[in-house]
Amino acid sequence: MKKLANIALLLLAFFLTLIIGLGIVYKIGISSVDKNDKDTILVEIKEGSSTSDIAKTLKEKGVIRNDFIFKVYAKINNVNDLKGGYFELNKSMNVEEIVDKMRKGDTVDPNSIIVLFKEGLNIRGIAEVISEETNNTEEDVYALLEDETYIDKLIDKYWFLSDDIKNVNIYYPLEGYLFPNTYTFKDKDVSVEEIFTTMLDEMEKVLNKYKDDIENSEYSVHEIMTLASIAELEGISLEDRKNICSVFNNRLDNDMSLGSDVTTYYAFKVDMGERDLKTSEINTYNAYNTRGPNMNGKLPVGPIANPSKEAIEAAIYPAKTDYLYFVADKNRKVYFTKTVADHDRKVQELKDQGLWYEW
Repeated sequence: MKKLANIALLLLAFFLTLIIGLGIVYKIGISSVDKNDKDTILVEIKEGSSTSDIAKTLKEKGVIRNDFIFKVYAKINNVNDLKGGYFELNKSMNVEEIVDKMRKGDTVDPNSIIVLFKEGLNIRGIAEVISEETNNTEEDVYALLEDETYIDKLIDKYWFLSDDIKNVNIYYPLEGYLFPNTYTFKDKDVSVEEIFTTMLDEMEKVLNKYKDDIENSEYSVHEIMTLASIAELEGISLEDRKNICSVFNNRLDNDMSLGSDVTTYYAFKVDMGERDLKTSEINTYNAYNTRGPNMNGKLPVGPIANPSKEAIEAAIYPAKTDYLYFVADKNRKVYFTKTVADHDRKVQELKDQGLWYEW
């Protein structure tokens, strides 16, 4: 009897372990593929598709982890009313969210287009994307940006836009204010104005969360967006960007130049990685060039890229440090130092270790 009892206990333990294991597999299987990836994926589900066909399509599009577990979820939850059409999905959605969207028939026009504007893209990059993805040209983009009446209307409409963007030295008045994201538009005939409005509306949603703190800051919103744009290109993580903004603040307080390479590249309309800067360019005054003369204690005249939410947050809430220098290695790891001697030693150390970035 004792032997039978032991066998029974072992079987019970086995089945309990199996049930728990299956439960874990199921929970993982219905979770999002990547909670941080919110890039829109347009998925077509044909009318009358079976649950199996739908599961297969979703798996092929990469928005679910496992097609079998999707079918199990549908069976357990009595899901038999999924609609057909074109759906905007992304990898951050879990199975429940995807199913809910498909049950509601929350579809989009099949002619709609999805356009990705990457974080840190400048106006030249945005103009290029618009020309590639829509029926507009790069010249259409620049022409609208040169329309003073249009820019004045935007300044009247959005609280975060000011006359600062009309400074004669600014290349593109909306630089820094077009929020980078994935957007859906009705079709390729979407106008540049509609694209800009959509991106500005999204920027307003982001900045509204920080409006009080921005207005109470020692910096104007234009200066904050300028800092954010530099931090966007100089760092990767939120922590690094907060420290980078701290360095910039400290240098401004000490009447030092920011000495940021990315501002110099922008000043001479050279994309990072395109080529090395010339000594003559570095040493030439330009309202954007913080490595040039007459820029001590000054920010660039305006943003040099369109920053992410993290970079904006870093500019509003910088770290409190004594750092005056930073340098990044070729893997974009950032090192912070307090003195020029420490900075020079770190640069030499990176060169000795083969971590110094060279084009």
